[in-house]
Amino acid sequence: MTFVTAEIGINHNGDIKIAKKLIDIASDADCDAVKFQKRSIEKVYSQKTLDAPRESPWGTTQREQKAGLELSEKDYKIIDNYCKKKQIPWFVSCWDTESQIKMRKFKTKFNKVASAMLTHEKLLKLIAKEKKYTFISTGMSTMKDIEKAVKIFRKYHCPFELMHTHSTYPMPVEEVNLRVIQTLGKKFKCKVGYSGHETSSYQLAMVAVTLGATSIERHITLDRAMYGSDQAASLEKAG
Repeated sequence: MTFVTAEIGINHNGDIKIAKKLIDIASDADCDAVKFQKRSIEKVYSQKTLDAPRESPWGTTQREQKAGLELSEKDYKIIDNYCKKKQIPWFVSCWDTESQIKMRKFKTKFNKVASAMLTHEKLLKLIAKEKKYTFISTGMSTMKDIEKAVKIFRKYHCPFELMHTHSTYPMPVEEVNLRVIQTLGKKFKCKVGYSGHETSSYQLAMVAVTLGATSIERHITLDRAMYGSDQAASLEKAG
């Protein structure tokens, strides 16, 4: 069976009520798990970036926007309890080592390496040492980058699955190149999934499965017109 992850990511816009509604949608659709994103913004972004102007519902700087999109530890405790109630696993892709360590307390079943973190060797080693089944996205990466990551996970005997990903949001359908799924599988002799950022419905995911994808990840949203960089490339409840 293909493992289906509903990527909530930051589409909750920092609102636990929205997060719970998205969990409901994933649960009702019989998804296998929901996933969030976690960042310690002072670790991930430079002060220059954070001080730069950016209009958002939370203020006029990048710092206010990035902080507004983060959930608190209290929020994650609510998510942990709510997902247990809904009987759906949850996990996170952490963008820095501090976040990865903080999230350990929730004892989630899976880990995720975001495409942007594939070359973050210190974070990869930290994740691999946890020995949880890990989904590794490969957007923007070279074969050499992927090979280095695979070596780390095999060195620490951590089970993993690569995920073919195109990192444009939203992704032009003609650039998807789904045969990379087979290329990665043959080269690294491992399971390979597909993480999609297209605006279309389920068609590409279905093709990915026919080409051997063992997992599918798609962003979900309450409304594609909501504020946020990932909303337009997400699936609504109706598809």
